[in-house]
Amino acid sequence: MNLIYILDIIGTFAFAISGALVASKKKFDLFGVIIIAFVTAVGGGMIRDILINAHPINWIADLNYIWTILIAVVFTFLFKSKIAPLSKTMFLFDTIGLGVFTLLGVQKGLLFNLHPFVAIVMGMVSAVMGGVTRDILTNRIPLIFKKEIYAMASLAGGVMFLTTNYFKLTNNIQFLATITVVIIIRLIAVKYKLKLPQIKEDLFTQKNRN
Repeated sequence: MNLIYILDIIGTFAFAISGALVASKKKFDLFGVIIIAFVTAVGGGMIRDILINAHPINWIADLNYIWTILIAVVFTFLFKSKIAPLSKTMFLFDTIGLGVFTLLGVQKGLLFNLHPFVAIVMGMVSAVMGGVTRDILTNRIPLIFKKEIYAMASLAGGVMFLTTNYFKLTNNIQFLATITVVIIIRLIAVKYKLKLPQIKEDLFTQKNRN
């Protein structure tokens, strides 16, 4: 069992807990909580595999993902009052998961001989689409569309992975560099409340005001 696989399981666990917490706040029953935890944790990877026609899909090929999600749901039910306040800890796990899922997505895209740009997009899909699916199913505007630098951190991590891969650096350096870039961008974005600009006015609106 290598380091990246361990981090992948940790990221899956953290994403599943975040999904379970959201479903719990929405007062979903146990089945609903499991479904939301599931799509949050492996939905991005599943969408990626469907898009690139990769079979078997990740969680079907490795049942450890299912067991990890179920354990996360049980853990959430038992310790919900203790987990919810640990926002900094969950943020760290979530960010690590974002970085790991990004590099796994880019790596798989390259393995399927996709164009490097498309491979980066597959990395982002792996990292963020689980959360998007979670928010849609729980009737929320996906967080990546309205606040914080999240998807862009994933894209930056994907670019870093491609760069280190181009120079044929070792796998450990590629993984470390990718995850570090994602973590640094997320930390800076949250600390300084950075977000992408919104489209509020166009040239004609500004002229009318003048």
